[in-house]
Amino acid sequence: MRLDAIALAIVIVFALLWLGVAITGMLSVVPFGVFGLVLIAVIFGLLAVVIHQRLNNAEDDHYDRTVDR
Repeated sequence: MRLDAIALAIVIVFALLWLGVAITGMLSVVPFGVFGLVLIAVIFGLLAVVIHQRLNNAEDDHYDRTVDR
C-alpha cells in the first residue's frame, strides 16, 4: 500500500470519528442541536449530488482521457 493511500485512510478514519463525536454532541442538546444536524445533512446531500454528477458525466470523462496536460 502506498503512503498516500495510507494517509488518506487515516484522514478518513479521523473525519468519521470527528463526525460521530459532533453528531453525538448535537444530540445531547436536543432543541439546538437539530440545526447542526440539518446543516450536516445538507452538506452531505450536496456532496452526494456533486459526486453523482461527476461520476455520470461523459464529457468530463472524455476530457480526462484525451486532453494533454
